[in-house]
Amino acid sequence: MASMASMIPRLVLALCLFSALVSAHQLSSTFYSATCPNLQQVVRSAMADAVRQNPRNAAFILRLFFHDCFVNGCDASILLDGTAAFASEKFANPNRDSARGYEIIDAIKARVEANCPATVSCADILALATRDGVALLGGQTWTVQLGRRDSRAAFQEAANRELPAPFSDLSLLISMFRDKGFTPREMTALSGAHTIGQAQCSQFDDRIYNDRNINATFAALRRRTCPRGGSRALAPLDGETPYRFDNGYYRELVAQRGLLQSDQVLFNGGSQDALVRRYSVDGAAFARDFAAAMVKMGALRPRPGTAGEVRLVCNRVN
Repeated sequence: MASMASMIPRLVLALCLFSALVSAHQLSSTFYSATCPNLQQVVRSAMADAVRQNPRNAAFILRLFFHDCFVNGCDASILLDGTAAFASEKFANPNRDSARGYEIIDAIKARVEANCPATVSCADILALATRDGVALLGGQTWTVQLGRRDSRAAFQEAANRELPAPFSDLSLLISMFRDKGFTPREMTALSGAHTIGQAQCSQFDDRIYNDRNINATFAALRRRTCPRGGSRALAPLDGETPYRFDNGYYRELVAQRGLLQSDQVLFNGGSQDALVRRYSVDGAAFARDFAAAMVKMGALRPRPGTAGEVRLVCNRVN
């Protein structure tokens, strides 16, 4: 009994240390309140400058965030250049020649470092910049939880395997999002990110020349600049309001004007038709669901045991 009694203080101490460790890894909207109080204003100002230069910059950052979080959680691994130890995610098939905006995050990071040296992770900067880009184009805002760490490696093979392709069918999309913890409803809401941004002809040429579930006038319009076999020519994912974050994407789907096959499958006689139709007429419902799903997206964590740090420069480890 005496031996057990002597162990109790040590057990209590161990539990307290464990509790502190767990708490230290919990995300919080106030994570930098003391260490970098001006963080959100700095990021917002930098994103406002970027969006004024080119509204597409908001879409670039949003896509980076998705493609980062879907691979080993939100750890800024997509921002790393390759090294002898790992291949860069920048050159994974879903990102090569299409992912953009790295220099925007680098510029924001430089501003943040000038205010709060060696304090704020690139992953947190990417999360904040994504929210601000959406809001600057008229979309819903949300509270960003902070306290992420930056990965010390990239995961190119996982990016090739885990990121959805523009040719994915509905069952595959549902499965891939479910693997990350998202419901079909959340998947459909997150797909609304395509209300801004553009795609290369090589990602939709098969659709405009061969698919039947497509508006004929829309297909003819897209064929003017997109030849069979594809090219690097661009077209807006939402031709109705390409530079405004709204529910126009869903109206395009209902009219069979989805640009990508992975867009139109959301409204093609399947399980998501009713939700797409609702979002097409109820922008507030889409905005609420999108914001909630983005908070959930931002909470995707790296695999247990993955080392992290606060990078001083976003494209390389310290």
